[in-house]
Amino acid sequence: MGTGLQVAVIGECMVELQKSGELYKQTFGGDTLNTALYLSRLTQSQGVTTRYLTGLGQDPFSQQMLSSWQQEGINTENVAISDKLLPGMYLIETSPDGERRFFYWRDNAAAKFWLNEDSKAHTQQLLNEQQFIYLSGISLAILPDAARQLLFEILQQAKQHGAKIIFDNNYRPTLWPSKDVTKQAYQQILNLTDIAFLTFDDEQLLYGDTQETESIVRAQQCGVKEIVIKRGAEACFIIIDHQKIEVPANKVDHVVDTTAAGDSFSAGYLACRILGGTPIEAAKTGHLLAGTVIQHRGAIIPSEAMPAIN
Repeated sequence: MGTGLQVAVIGECMVELQKSGELYKQTFGGDTLNTALYLSRLTQSQGVTTRYLTGLGQDPFSQQMLSSWQQEGINTENVAISDKLLPGMYLIETSPDGERRFFYWRDNAAAKFWLNEDSKAHTQQLLNEQQFIYLSGISLAILPDAARQLLFEILQQAKQHGAKIIFDNNYRPTLWPSKDVTKQAYQQILNLTDIAFLTFDDEQLLYGDTQETESIVRAQQCGVKEIVIKRGAEACFIIIDHQKIEVPANKVDHVVDTTAAGDSFSAGYLACRILGGTPIEAAKTGHLLAGTVIQHRGAIIPSEAMPAIN
């Protein structure tokens, strides 16, 4: 069923520095990139093309990113390359008790400016050809206001051409000027969304929700037909055709690192749905992949550690 299908993932990947003793280990990180990579691993053998839309520079870090994405089968033809800007960067410091602190350098990152008026027509044509378009709250947060509105216009047109829009709420307060601005942007994207991944912790942080029903009703009022409430190690909820289905998470005895648990769940769920699976099968796939990812250190597990998924 998947043969010839195209998925566009919109977002940002950053240079990641992890402090280890007196030294720093350099890798790359980004929520939508994690999802794109796992999605590519799960679907490329079925003929699905996963492409990543972002901005990078002409520096060695950007070249490394492009090369590693291409090795994972991700289509990078539509990455906007700037001759002036660089990718964003962040540092992770881990305290003795395991708490992590993040420090960001991204105010002038190339990914903020991947979309502009000059590239609107080209981006519109590309997204009109996609069957699925995936983006997150971070994809929206990094964009200047004008570019964000431009993206909403493009997504509206792409939806009219048959694209399904998938939105993951990933709310990061430090990236937004205020909760009111965030809520307005989220309402605009949810009005266009076919499948919404809502991490309940983020819904609580942004809206003050006390129960999942509030998050569900809000998304339904925006017209979202398929809602997935992610609840970490707890069962997820799927709401489709006004039915609420609960799918338990896999029990994991030894959690090593929860980085990218939500991103990989979304990838597993979406991969299964793209390839014709039911919502329950998709949730099981998401749980299986996320449960595997958290047993490894870092966001991206070795390809040989990927679980067997039907």
